[in-house]
Amino acid sequence: MEINNAAAEPVRATRREWLGLAVLALPTLLLSLDLSALHLALSKLSSDLGASSIEQLWIIDIYGFMIAGFLITMGSLGDRIGRRKLLLIGATFFAIASVLAAFSTTPEMLIVTRALLGIAGATLMPSTLALITNMFQDPAQRGAAIGVWISCFMGGMVIGPLVGGALLQFFWWGSVFLLAVPVMVLLLAAGPALLPEFKDPNATGRLDLISVVLSLATILPAVWGVKELADSGVAAGPLAAIAVGLVAGVLFVIRQQRLEQPLMDLRLFGIRSFSGALVIALLGAAVGGGTILVVNIYLQMVEGLTPLRAGLLMLPSGIAMVIAAMTAPAIARTVRPAYVIAGGMVVAAIGYVLLTQVDRSGGFALIVVAVILTSAGSGPQAALSTELVLRAAPPEKAGSAASMSETSGELGMALGVAILGSTATAVYGASLDGNIPAGTPDAVAEPARASVIGAVTAGQGLDEPLSGQLIDAARTAFTSGLHSVAWISAALLIFLAIVAVATLSGAPPTGAAGHPGAPGAPEEPTEGPELEAAAERP
Repeated sequence: MEINNAAAEPVRATRREWLGLAVLALPTLLLSLDLSALHLALSKLSSDLGASSIEQLWIIDIYGFMIAGFLITMGSLGDRIGRRKLLLIGATFFAIASVLAAFSTTPEMLIVTRALLGIAGATLMPSTLALITNMFQDPAQRGAAIGVWISCFMGGMVIGPLVGGALLQFFWWGSVFLLAVPVMVLLLAAGPALLPEFKDPNATGRLDLISVVLSLATILPAVWGVKELADSGVAAGPLAAIAVGLVAGVLFVIRQQRLEQPLMDLRLFGIRSFSGALVIALLGAAVGGGTILVVNIYLQMVEGLTPLRAGLLMLPSGIAMVIAAMTAPAIARTVRPAYVIAGGMVVAAIGYVLLTQVDRSGGFALIVVAVILTSAGSGPQAALSTELVLRAAPPEKAGSAASMSETSGELGMALGVAILGSTATAVYGASLDGNIPAGTPDAVAEPARASVIGAVTAGQGLDEPLSGQLIDAARTAFTSGLHSVAWISAALLIFLAIVAVATLSGAPPTGAAGHPGAPGAPEEPTEGPELEAAAERP
């Protein structure tokens, strides 16, 4: 039977849904906070556990690897068994793994528990976002709720170093992990009462294990490969890993096309707004991830700031991004999201152009203003591209769509660190070459050519004036690397602004009558031929 919803008013969220959003926001804040706070604890836990440099890298990286690898699988699993059910299962395991991590006695134990935390985290991220999509059916309210979700994720990255520093000032390194336990307990206590259950009624079959293996074989080697290229330069191992990931990705796509109930519904990519928003999310995360890395190195190695002072200097930019992410959905009620995103990209590009004017004369004010503009301009993209991805997908596919959005962000961050980080290093090396002071020992010149960190560290062991000359040359060379990355980032953002207008301009303002879910709007396609027809529409 055909139901006409043309005159139906969108169902507005009640107090229960907003309380549920508060419950969902806490684990989102925690996940991003955990990513940034652990960096401060690394030196202490490494000393206590006797972790080698290789083990330290795995302690940091394994968490992100597991999240990126399992996002697609967990998003599809949530569509099948229920998003609230998966969320609560994941919260239980996250709490248990956090306790085990806090009381780890060996580096190997901590690496394993961090891997378990990553797998559990992969259940939380798409589940929270998919539940928000289902709980907030009114377009304007959904945009605001997603803005809150994005702001919590960004806010965790901002306050992570501050919270971590406070905990480590008074407690041992395990307290960073125990912070998760009360949050997960609250989620388990309040979740069943405040969060409704949603799942795909058409997903009746079992999860295809071959697809799961292929998705892991696609994501994990690719992410590891790009990170290794960024850390160690071009080598056979990382290139082989990326090649393995590409081959597995091709096999994954072929298998999805043949399955009746695929792990990833590839037809969604035929919807222009869906694929356009994912591309913007991917490249936007790449620009943000790469430039934040380079700017942080600049502040510490060139300007000589401590990690805490550098973090405090970056705090205004984090606040600006949160405000922009919260404000963008409200603007998108009357202005097409494509233009809001494009406008933000132009603002961010202006910020990157300002970064090209930074020099070694101590222009802290210019750096702060530039980074505030880049962050504020990126806020609308982060909030609205996520909302557009979820809007384009049928409600029963919200978990899969959320996982694709999160995966694009994870991959974008990895690519940005690899490509822009390598660019900064290459420009630094080329600028420093020929400017190393005469008389510099080869044992010092070699690490100096590799990185500005190596130059500053090795140069401090030399006598004056050679020490000051080498460090000054290295800092000048890295400033050139920062300028190059800033110009590339500005150009990419202008390109993304054009992509946003070209691919997303068909999406109406969230307050318009033609918006899906608004009065007078047609129903979203939910299955079979309807979804295929939507994918074929421009």
